[in-house]
Amino acid sequence: MALELKIPSVGESVTEVTISQWLVEDGQYVEMDQPVAELESDKATVELNAEAAGAITLSAAEGDDVEVGAVVATIDTSAKAPAKSEAPAQEEPKKEEAPKEQPKTQAKESSPSSDNGKDMSGVASPAAKKILAEKGMSPEGLHGTGKEGRITKADAMGTSPQMISSGGMSLGSGARDEHREKMSNLRKTVSRRLVAAKNETAMLTTFNEADMKPIMDIRKVYKEKFREKHEVGLGFMSFFTRACTLALQEFPAVNAYIDGTEIIFHDYVDISIAVSGPKGLMVPVIRNAESLRMHEIEGEVVRLAKKARDGKLSIDEMTGGTFTISNGGVFGSMMSTPIINPPQSAILGMHNIIERPVVVDGEIVVRPMMYLALSYDHRIIDGRESVSFLVRVKEYLENPLKMLSGQDPTQALLDL
Repeated sequence: MALELKIPSVGESVTEVTISQWLVEDGQYVEMDQPVAELESDKATVELNAEAAGAITLSAAEGDDVEVGAVVATIDTSAKAPAKSEAPAQEEPKKEEAPKEQPKTQAKESSPSSDNGKDMSGVASPAAKKILAEKGMSPEGLHGTGKEGRITKADAMGTSPQMISSGGMSLGSGARDEHREKMSNLRKTVSRRLVAAKNETAMLTTFNEADMKPIMDIRKVYKEKFREKHEVGLGFMSFFTRACTLALQEFPAVNAYIDGTEIIFHDYVDISIAVSGPKGLMVPVIRNAESLRMHEIEGEVVRLAKKARDGKLSIDEMTGGTFTISNGGVFGSMMSTPIINPPQSAILGMHNIIERPVVVDGEIVVRPMMYLALSYDHRIIDGRESVSFLVRVKEYLENPLKMLSGQDPTQALLDL
């Protein structure tokens, strides 16, 4: 019996997806619920699972755009599962009889070029082969980021002949080649939303700076104890998230958005955190951040960032959000103007920490300083509110114990 494998609904308003990668080969026997493909929509990357066991026949190629409900493969459920190989057990006596030949056999099996080895260096997906061919390159000798070293489409797009010839560093040969790449659904959606944010909002940016020494001192003293108790690191993001949630509750317009002729205010804070994934910018959401403790915030940041890097974020995990924090400092940004993530009305930009001379109590001292940037929609947030909000965030960062009171504010803040 042939079972049709169709593209499932992957979210509201999503009508088309791209087959970014097949995880199985044509004709391969698959088990029920086994992931067989990665599907990329304009919101997230999801896996397509086999609905039954059998031999799969692929009817769509990597890189194809297919509509929801379209048939992309069939599974022959009458096919029998391949018998498990008994070769290792049968070959064991032979290895004992001829021990001198064993190293050669092992070397062959572990060789990247061996078809039976697990290392698939030099093995490219169909889409990757096409891109490499257009560049006049061979997959031989390349090591991909896919399963068992398989070369993926993304690997091929990020590789150049100059990088191969120089071991990863461009020699600047003066070549003037060009090639075209199809925009992914995710990139098209990001582009559309960014243009809409510029054209449909009255966006302004206000700047300030924060002395990060108090937070760095706390991290230096408590980071080991914090990790030992909570099994997660004590980073900067939890301090920024905590500071923003308190400031957002004090200035609710920064946590609101415009819906037609009405303003929607939230009595909760869902913080979107901008993270860079292999397929572009992802913005997962920390739900009800105002009710989370420091280690719970850090745990969510780690969990969501890992899923973003692995391309495993669900649509629900990227939907919503009332305010965004973007950390360009991890890439070395000193100052920038972050762009609003609609329909939100504001976004906070973090930047790198640089030791600079500043005046404290009339004396010039060296302090680790960070520039802060708040981009906001002036239609809903007045200048006074935006500046006051950013000043309040600065105050919390420079006086982190103000975020919580108690007999031992630091230990109470860190839940130690």
